[in-house]
Amino acid sequence: MGRVMARRQVTRLTLEGEVVIRPDSLAVEEPLEIRVAGRSLAVTMRTPGDDFELAAGFLVSEGVIARGEDFRAARYCAGASKDNANTYNILDVTLAPGVPLPDPSLERAFVTTSSCGLCGKASIDAVRTRSAFTIRDDAARVDVELLALFPARLRAGQETFDQTGGLHAAALFDTASGEVLVLREDVGRHNAVDKVVGWALQHDRLPLCGTVLMVSGRASFELTQKALMAGIPMLVAISAPSSLAVDLAVEVGMTLVGFHRGHSMVVYAGGDRIVRGRARAVTEADRPGARDAGVA
Repeated sequence: MGRVMARRQVTRLTLEGEVVIRPDSLAVEEPLEIRVAGRSLAVTMRTPGDDFELAAGFLVSEGVIARGEDFRAARYCAGASKDNANTYNILDVTLAPGVPLPDPSLERAFVTTSSCGLCGKASIDAVRTRSAFTIRDDAARVDVELLALFPARLRAGQETFDQTGGLHAAALFDTASGEVLVLREDVGRHNAVDKVVGWALQHDRLPLCGTVLMVSGRASFELTQKALMAGIPMLVAISAPSSLAVDLAVEVGMTLVGFHRGHSMVVYAGGDRIVRGRARAVTEADRPGARDAGVA
């Protein structure tokens, strides 16, 4: 649809007094209403593109479906423009015969912003979703030196971010080869993950055993839960995890890594899946100058 980026006139100022007026590329943000069998389920702010994947991944995250055959079809509906033209912002999903429709409790009370995929949940109980998959016994292992390459590979695939600086990214890696299986960008980090999960559903790859999900921002409870719902055993983030994300990872047996900078990373849960090779455990007391600093 060619609506990933938009051009706007901007003015660039510097403290040296320079004023430059020029066009700039911005990441597009538009609402997408997701309907199931004609009934509205949620409205999320997203970057247009891969909308069918987004809807499919969202339904996986909400526990509505778990297999590729559960998702029968999706189509765009006429939009809300004055002439009733198709805005490609309303999507209606058809589930396979026999698949229960979403429970009314899953319906969002208001628009889900690009920064919050849990916003609009009707109750606290609805925040926690039961997964169809168990990841605790997933035998996936990844070498730390291979894992160290993932941030650069994620960054190399962020084509729209290069032009706008305004998109999150999520990528799925194979733990054995380090291959990028799929990468998606979106203004909402939860949408980027849903697009990845939706891709997997449409290719009949759920559960995603033996994979690593890497996200460009922080690891929230929400993203950890989305990884669990897709059967992903390892979640890696460029930034920090939240306390609830770590608690959930420990509870379900997920490997959770934060502050991944390529040359270093912090393991918060499930470190047994990371093969450290030449690396050895070092305590604060082992560090140079620790005794002088009074570290026992």
